[in-house]
Amino acid sequence: MIPGRLLAAILTVLPAASPAGVLAVERAGAPLLSLEVAEGQGWCLRWHHSVTGGPVADCFQARGGRMILHRSYLHDYAAGLGEVPGRGHVRPAPEGGYWIEDIDEAIPDNALPLRVGRPSTGHRLVLGGVTHDLSAMAAGERVVLHLIP
Repeated sequence: MIPGRLLAAILTVLPAASPAGVLAVERAGAPLLSLEVAEGQGWCLRWHHSVTGGPVADCFQARGGRMILHRSYLHDYAAGLGEVPGRGHVRPAPEGGYWIEDIDEAIPDNALPLRVGRPSTGHRLVLGGVTHDLSAMAAGERVVLHLIP
């Protein structure tokens, strides 16, 4: 057991979680959202498939100043979807559908362009347990999710 004063001294010299930067959502070059992210922190872009209405998600992490696509959720297999050799592995999701885990692809220029869907598509950005409704803010518009180290 570590005495209280020693523990306090240790915690004082330990670095806090290092910030990786800012996750900015920009519309026409102007900021729509600006969210701090820590190194290793993840966030998900969630929406409903425009044809089937099923849930879909792409989840990212901040690693070494890079935006990394870590995993994707799909509600069912469809043409061209599923496991691709060398690009993660598939595991069933408890809620149905499946996750493709460990994709680990860097997003070019740390910038992901997105045409935000209408409210029925429901594009949402989820970070730190907080949901930001992109469809309510910018339906039908082009935005860019940009990790700024």
